[in-house]
Amino acid sequence: MNPVYTQLGTTIFEAMSARARASGAINLGQGFPDGRGPEDVLAEAARALIEESNQYPPMLGTAPLRQAVVDHYRAHQGLDLALEEVIVTSGATEALACAIFALVSPGDEVVMFQPLYDAYLPLVERAGGVAKLVRLEPPHWRITADALAAVASDRTRLVILNSPLNPAGTLVNAAERALLADFCVAHDAIAICDEVWEHVVFDGAQHRSLIAEPGMRERTVKIGSAGKIFSLTGWKVGWMCAAPQIAAVLAKAHQFMTFTTAPNLQAGAAYGLGKERTYFDAMRADYQRSRDRLTAGLVALGYTVLPCAATYFVNIDLTASGVEMGDVAFAEWLIAEAGVATIPVSAFYAEAPVTNVVRLCFAKQDATLDAALSRMARRP
Repeated sequence: MNPVYTQLGTTIFEAMSARARASGAINLGQGFPDGRGPEDVLAEAARALIEESNQYPPMLGTAPLRQAVVDHYRAHQGLDLALEEVIVTSGATEALACAIFALVSPGDEVVMFQPLYDAYLPLVERAGGVAKLVRLEPPHWRITADALAAVASDRTRLVILNSPLNPAGTLVNAAERALLADFCVAHDAIAICDEVWEHVVFDGAQHRSLIAEPGMRERTVKIGSAGKIFSLTGWKVGWMCAAPQIAAVLAKAHQFMTFTTAPNLQAGAAYGLGKERTYFDAMRADYQRSRDRLTAGLVALGYTVLPCAATYFVNIDLTASGVEMGDVAFAEWLIAEAGVATIPVSAFYAEAPVTNVVRLCFAKQDATLDAALSRMARRP
């Protein structure tokens, strides 16, 4: 059996969710909303299931969804993409896997930023790549020129960037985007941009993609997710966008991984991407209100909460909060003694972890957040 996978344990996300289900704890750990999602998007997927074909759709994705992705990014991010540059996948994780397997050859060095999504590292290692990890730190989690220089070499082939960044809740700023673009061009590297949180940004901020930076249009794979945009994480509908010479290779990896994605869900996603801008504004405002509700409650309990500019998550700084235990011990205490599941941020590090930050998901109904806060009135 392949050692990359045999040496992996159950992820902390699944472990905490399983414990929450078994114990009745309130689950603020795994990042999924507890609402239904937009009813009109659900209705369109249901209509397509009954009225349209349920046979294999085109391998690249249905033309309506691919065109909807093009139109959506033109309207919301000013990007000029073409239909042949969009490939529909079974979720953003499949898009990541396809991109990594298509672009990484044995011995290639891949720059990644910690904290990092747990799928990145095993996928890179399974492809034969060599991980070069950049450690980001709270409270600002910023990328620096010195940090990039420390991991660069003549074998640098790929950069994987998650922005907005889960779990930090940050967006790369203009200076960081320029720095990364210069780095990729200088090293002739391709950037895989995991942008699934691109619509879940707050306080008037707007997501900007690395693909729009000078020199990056021909060397970027932009990945998006209907599950995150429409709060329908179980749909697993994603896409990857890249210049034709890259997209052609990505398509071959996709062809032999999942081949295609449920056609009715593609219809629902295409309909949703065409919704008026007011829907996306209201969605962000609703999540921002939930963020502020949970943050205010935590502060009232004496916790120090790190800034959150994006995603479904806020983070507690345990050290600043006067909690004299690490993030794993605190998360274990909280689920066992107070009945609230969280995620220790050290789980997002492969080496030299930050050990004093705990992540909580606020994409929940008010009653769920209030109940969790009531339980968290108990402190270790």
